[in-house]
Amino acid sequence: MSVRSKVIEAIQQIAKEQHVTLPALSDDLSLHETGFDSLAFAILVARLEDETGIDPFTISEDAAFPATVGDFVRAYENVPA
Repeated sequence: MSVRSKVIEAIQQIAKEQHVTLPALSDDLSLHETGFDSLAFAILVARLEDETGIDPFTISEDAAFPATVGDFVRAYENVPA
């Protein structure tokens, strides 16, 4: 399963668990428009770290939280090996 698929699947699963109605997910969708609150994003990052073994937001000193779904996916895809 690709990194993108894992991230999208995790977003969809957490939305279901948190009773959030997601809009259609696209790379240019603002993360604010997903309907996720800070708890949902924390769960998402923790779950992805459990699944992938990485947290791209803590491995870099200058990491900024992404603005869009595409930015979020790329943060996980672009982690150095």
